[in-house]
Amino acid sequence: MSDYVLSEATFAKLMKISTASVATALYKRGLRNQFIQNVQPISWKGVNMVGQAFTLRYIPAREDRNAITVFRNADHPQRVAVETCPAGHVLVMDSRKDPRAASAGSILVTRLAVRGCAGVVSDGGFRDAEGIGRLDMPAYHQRPSAPTNLTLHEALDINVPISCGDAPVFPGDVMLGDGDGVMVIPAHLADEIAEECTGMESFEEFVLEQVLDGAAVIGLYPPTSDKAQADYADWRTKTGR
Repeated sequence: MSDYVLSEATFAKLMKISTASVATALYKRGLRNQFIQNVQPISWKGVNMVGQAFTLRYIPAREDRNAITVFRNADHPQRVAVETCPAGHVLVMDSRKDPRAASAGSILVTRLAVRGCAGVVSDGGFRDAEGIGRLDMPAYHQRPSAPTNLTLHEALDINVPISCGDAPVFPGDVMLGDGDGVMVIPAHLADEIAEECTGMESFEEFVLEQVLDGAAVIGLYPPTSDKAQADYADWRTKTGR
């Protein structure tokens, strides 16, 4: 598990940046597969999800181990993960990219919200998705699913390295979700990525204003012309951004 602790300053920066900017910054560092594939917000409310990862790994269910009675076990990993995911963290589930059976439902996800968790992500599906979508806590999945996880998945390991939508997720990595999806930021890069992307977001605001005013993108995006660089510096002085 990472010793990294997400600071308030880095959290505040990440709340204002996009997964697209993070993807570009990670690509510059040779990391190409940190976007969780085929996962989308259940109900996007215009506010980013930011928090460190706490993980749960599912394996294919074996019928003799996954009768409905296993939920009577107080040590059932799915329930334990819901009750031990720290406040401010994101519960990230490896559901084998299979949404045919639910990773969790509205009661468990509501419990995460009440406990102060920052969000939940599954590369499978959630049941009761409509109810989950009414929560303030962000939730991301592949699509709604009615069957219980026991029909296809067995919750096995808590807070271990997992794959979620083909992205590697290590406990303590920083999860950033927006309206497009979810990026996984390796913990040791989180502070510098947040700082770099803050500058990227500022520049893209400037570029979008220029394009809306009729500017051509060649020489502007990326800023290869002296004029574009000078105009951006002047814009930052005037706007404070």
